[in-house]
Amino acid sequence: MVAGEQLMWEGDDTVLVANVIEGILKLSTNTSEGKEQILGLAFPADFMGRPFGKTAPFGVEALTDCHICVFDRSDFDRFAREHPRLEHKLLERTLTELDRTRKWMLFLGRMNAEQKIASFLLESADRLAPSGCNIDFDRRPNSFKLPLTRQQIADILGLMIETVSRQLTKLKRDGLIDLPTRREVVIQDRVALEDIAA
Repeated sequence: MVAGEQLMWEGDDTVLVANVIEGILKLSTNTSEGKEQILGLAFPADFMGRPFGKTAPFGVEALTDCHICVFDRSDFDRFAREHPRLEHKLLERTLTELDRTRKWMLFLGRMNAEQKIASFLLESADRLAPSGCNIDFDRRPNSFKLPLTRQQIADILGLMIETVSRQLTKLKRDGLIDLPTRREVVIQDRVALEDIAA
């Protein structure tokens, strides 16, 4: 898939499921006013689609060029029923996603703007680690390219674009991050960033 290509449309029949191999996709819905609301991001190793479901609860669009392994949903459903261990793994993934969603609700409801940006940067750094990389505490990645524009970051965090820019500038001025380009981020003081996020 190329950046900007739609994989699933909100409300359409779910005809496929997919696993992300490379790239980042956004999950979004449209509000009653017709405005897009980004609900989350799909990173490498994430599973998308609705096994055993009828319609897509949100749209899925590639933010970057992506490599995706796609399965016909009905074939996948049949295969999952025949292999209970796969159904068990699907349940585990669903519960993990539910935990992530609950954390996200707390994230959006309780954190101030600085905490949201710090948390977003830390999670992005960890989730954008090269595939197959076992992240240990002392060697987590500290440089990555943001898959979102500042406006999209603002949308996903429930902030204004000016607030996102102001907070990124403050973190850079304080020496916690560097911003070599508009999309590239280098975490220079992870401990201080984690203190803010906490």
